[in-house]
Amino acid sequence: MRIMTVVGARPQFIKEAVVSRELRKKHNEILVHTGQHYDYNMSESFFEELSIPDPDYNLGISGGSHAEMTAKMLISLEEVMNKEKPDWVCLYGDTNSTLAAALAAAKLHIPICHIEAGVRTHSMTNPEEINRICTDHVSSLLLAATQESLTELEKEGLSDRGIFVGDPMYDAFETYKDKVQLDSITLRKLDGGEISVPREYYYLTCHREENTDDEKLTQILDAMEELREKTVYPVHPRNTKRALKVFDERKYNNIILTEPVGYLESICLVNNAMKIVTDSGGLQREAFFARKQCVTILDFVCWQETMVGNRNQLAKPDKNDILEKLGAKQIIEGEYKPFGDGHSSEKIVLAIENY
Repeated sequence: MRIMTVVGARPQFIKEAVVSRELRKKHNEILVHTGQHYDYNMSESFFEELSIPDPDYNLGISGGSHAEMTAKMLISLEEVMNKEKPDWVCLYGDTNSTLAAALAAAKLHIPICHIEAGVRTHSMTNPEEINRICTDHVSSLLLAATQESLTELEKEGLSDRGIFVGDPMYDAFETYKDKVQLDSITLRKLDGGEISVPREYYYLTCHREENTDDEKLTQILDAMEELREKTVYPVHPRNTKRALKVFDERKYNNIILTEPVGYLESICLVNNAMKIVTDSGGLQREAFFARKQCVTILDFVCWQETMVGNRNQLAKPDKNDILEKLGAKQIIEGEYKPFGDGHSSEKIVLAIENY
C-alpha cells in the first residue's frame, strides 16, 4: 500500500519515528512535513536523532493565524495528494497540520487513519480540541491510545471505527529512554555559555500562549525559584525574548534558562528529575511513563488516565498553587498501564492492513 503520513510538530515526529519503522517493513510510506515546527531544535534535530527518513515533501508552512496556516496547508496538501494518489493518509494528534490533511483527504475520498483518536478535553476554547473532533469525524479508522479515548468515541457515535491500540509515544519512550545518560548532557544557556545538569533538579517546560505573558510567566518562575533545588527550563523559541526579559527583571538564581533540548535529552531529563512542571500534553505523559510526579499548568485535563494518586495535578499559573501541588504526596499505583503495552506501532499497521 501507498500510505501518506503528514506531520508538522514535535510530538508527531516522536510517534512517527516508531510507527514509520514498522510501516516501512511492508508498505510504501510518503512522508510529508508541513513545516509547522520549523526551528532546528523543534524539527530537524528530531529527524536526525530518531533516524526518521527525510520527508518526501517539506511544505515550509508556519506562522500566521490558525486560519491562515490551515488554509495554506490545505491547498498544498491537496496538490501533493493529487500527485501521489495514496491508498491511505495517516495522521497524528491534533495540530493544524492534522486538520488540514484530514480535510484535504476527506474531500478527495482518501481513507484517513487517525492515530491518537478520541482524546477530549471538553474545552472548546482549546484550538486542538476543534482539530481533534473534526479529524475524528471525517476519518475512516480511529486508533485510540487509551480505553478512555475509545469511550469518548462511543459517546459521539464513532465506535464502529474505533480500535484501542495503545500510545506510540509510550512505544517511543520505552525504545529511547536509556539512549542518553545524564552526565553526557551539556545544557546551552540562553544568556550564553554551557552548563552540566545539576545532580538534583526540577524540570520545567512552559510554552502555551496563555501561560507565557509577563505576569503568568513571572508567577510560574517565582514558584520554581522558591524550591531548594535548581530548575532546568528549556525555552520554546517563540518565548525566548519574553523569558529573558522576565528573568533579567526578577534576577532569578535558582533557574537555568536553556535553549531547547532534543527528544533524547528531554526524556533523560524527565527520567532523572525530582518532579516535572509543564503545560505540554506530551511531557505530562512522559512524566507518567517515568513514574515522576507532574504538575500541569492548564485549566483542563488532557489525559484523565494520568490524574491518579497525585501523579499528575492541574495548577493555575499561580505561585502558591504550583507550590502546593508540588508539595502533595505522590501515591504510586502498581502496574497501572493505560497507554498500552509498548507495541502500539505493530497494532497500528495491522489495523490499517485489516481494514
